[in-house]
Amino acid sequence: MSKSNPAPPLDREARRRLSVIRHVEEVSGNVAISCRYFGISRQAYYTWYRRYQAEGVEGLRTRSKAPKTVSYVVRRTSRL
Repeated sequence: MSKSNPAPPLDREARRRLSVIRHVEEVSGNVAISCRYFGISRQAYYTWYRRYQAEGVEGLRTRSKAPKTVSYVVRRTSRL
């Protein structure tokens, strides 16, 4: 019988994102006021909220900002 591995604890930024979402849902009910209170943009809030709806708490984890693919080709030039 295999045991399932529990998810690692949320990082600090993910906990902050969750607290912002919960503040809107449970305290203020107003996105603009909550965003102003936490010092974030509404665009950031809605990005986090969409990820939260789609993936749950795991969607709030910090993600890499590095590109997944590189879309350019490095050309070699030869000098004679």
